[in-house]
Amino acid sequence: MPAVGQRFREAREARGLTLPEVAEQIRIRAVYLDAIEKEDWSAIGAPVYIRGFLRTYARFLGLDAEEIVAEFNLGEGERGAIVPSRGDIADVERAGGSRRLQLSPLIWIASLVAIVLIAFVVYNELTLPKPGQTVAFLATPTPTAAATAAATVSATPSTTPSPASSVSPSASPSPLPTDLAHALILRLTGVCWLRVTVDGNKAFEGTFPMGTTKMLTGKRVDVLAGNAGAAEIVLDGKDLGKMGASGEVVERSFSL
Repeated sequence: MPAVGQRFREAREARGLTLPEVAEQIRIRAVYLDAIEKEDWSAIGAPVYIRGFLRTYARFLGLDAEEIVAEFNLGEGERGAIVPSRGDIADVERAGGSRRLQLSPLIWIASLVAIVLIAFVVYNELTLPKPGQTVAFLATPTPTAAATAAATVSATPSTTPSPASSVSPSASPSPLPTDLAHALILRLTGVCWLRVTVDGNKAFEGTFPMGTTKMLTGKRVDVLAGNAGAAEIVLDGKDLGKMGASGEVVERSFSL
């Protein structure tokens, strides 16, 4: 069977498409598509990004996305480059792989603790604005002034949240504001991994919960979303809707 990169290249060339043409249609930079076809995984980054790009590119070309991701996981596992996740196990099983991966419950607990610690560090980092850019956190409006004050973002999480600051999982997200010109407003309707840069400087990166709303100003904003169907954009007061489909990895640039 041809290598993963070769299958992508042959499928693209069979359709008479160039890398820039594909990049324009699926919102993934041509440099990443070229790295996939060359199997230069280090040029893309973490395996979670690679898997998302592989699925999106494969579906566009009509290839079996799950089979390709499973092949990538097996290859990376042989080189010791990745630690299989629950999603990886499902990929291998769907592709007919015979190898079963089992993880100890202690590993899951340790992973959960690590995620919480990383989220705390990222949360504190986001409260420090970078030179030449503005990042504003918009609190969801509440019926009373006391509730509004309780919902203000704090750099130190409270060990005993007050009833006014708690957020119900079933609460509907508030409408996006549309009266702010020369600004980009990013609102999450579900859990989503994000990496955002403003004028070439990384503003924030990490996994954020549903209801997160951020306002960014500058000259250029680049947004990479791991779950594009949960990310809504308002640019210069105009609602652009969701960045893509649910579960899709999409990267877009905006000029303010």
